[in-house]
Amino acid sequence: MKNYKIDTLCVQAGYEPSSGESRIPPIAQSTTFFYPKTKEMADLFDLKSEGYFYSRLANPTVAAFEGKVAALEGGVCAIGCASGMSATSLAIFTVAGAGDNIVSSSAIYGGTYNLFSTTLPKLGIECRFFNPDAPADEIEKLIDGKTRMIFTETVANPAIVVLDFDKIADIAKKHGVLFAVDNTLATPVLCRPKEWGAHLVIHSSSKYLDGHAAALGGVIVDLGVFDFKDNPRYASFNEPDESYHGLVYADLPVAFGTKCRAQMMRDFGAIMSPQNGFISYIGSDTLALRMERHSQNAAKVAAYLKKHPKIEWINHPSLPDNKYYALAKKYMPDGQGGMMSFGIKGDVNKCAAFMEALKLITQETHVADVRSCVLHPASTTHRQLSDEDLKNAGVPKNLVRLSVGIENADDIIADLKQALEKV
Repeated sequence: MKNYKIDTLCVQAGYEPSSGESRIPPIAQSTTFFYPKTKEMADLFDLKSEGYFYSRLANPTVAAFEGKVAALEGGVCAIGCASGMSATSLAIFTVAGAGDNIVSSSAIYGGTYNLFSTTLPKLGIECRFFNPDAPADEIEKLIDGKTRMIFTETVANPAIVVLDFDKIADIAKKHGVLFAVDNTLATPVLCRPKEWGAHLVIHSSSKYLDGHAAALGGVIVDLGVFDFKDNPRYASFNEPDESYHGLVYADLPVAFGTKCRAQMMRDFGAIMSPQNGFISYIGSDTLALRMERHSQNAAKVAAYLKKHPKIEWINHPSLPDNKYYALAKKYMPDGQGGMMSFGIKGDVNKCAAFMEALKLITQETHVADVRSCVLHPASTTHRQLSDEDLKNAGVPKNLVRLSVGIENADDIIADLKQALEKV
């Protein structure tokens, strides 16, 4: 399906039924699968043939969703995970171990920041943060012989920083380092990181891909464009894996994806459930339509908030005076998504008063589904961060994160208006 447009792939990719089979992928709600021949099972365990033998590693329903996301991102394979956080973790563990380091943008989701700054160091993996707006030579200083990944977000949550792909891609190419991008808030409908030099894409599929806040999940997409062969940074890809009878991953057509599933998913077991794979698959059918509406609504809401006297600042890349307007137009020309942040004039109590006065828009720990919602990150998702870390992550105390849904834009604006009147 490589020649189809993105909106067609949203509907058609990932599953093709044979004669008489279900038109949409059935839910294979089974932990295990039957094979009459011993050799068939043995070949599956040795990775000599494709198939399913235990749902901790692969499942037909999850595979349909994996195939769809891989097609949308232009990847060679995808791995469905239990959550976005598990997807990020498994991606890192595939390339890094004790004594290694990763280099990451500081403007990332709070949970990811905490994983990188607190948990990974306990396992011996150091994370070195950079300001995404920093010049290339400053970022390069963080890279050494033990660096295994550069991690970024296309659109940072909740700072709404738009990634300069060309800058990071050039750094990654120069140093031969894997370039990973969390594309959750842009989705492949608005931005395809592969076209801008990325090697790996990560999604929290619980967000726009699912679209309905019904299924927890994450996805890792191997774009198949990074050469691990004889790269001194990635010895584990070039040395025999004795747990698979001496298999050398760098010699395989799909090196990263195979190693991630065969080693990391095998040992950690953080795979997406068949039920969630099914829900995410059918949810992503409408992804292209929803992203168009999310982007249109957000642009209208941002323009309204920009002029409101009780708003100190507003951050959405659709605004011509936004710092990232030019980058957004370059990398996301068809829409800038439904996520924005803004500052209420006053203290944290003013933020609380505003959010509690909303009627249509709900306060919840989620973003990027069909319903509009708000959150105060400094006291919730980023609560564990110090004041200095909040500053580095681009999260001031008066920041309110707004995820604009697909309701009528006039109704969303009316709700914002009446809530602001109560501040």
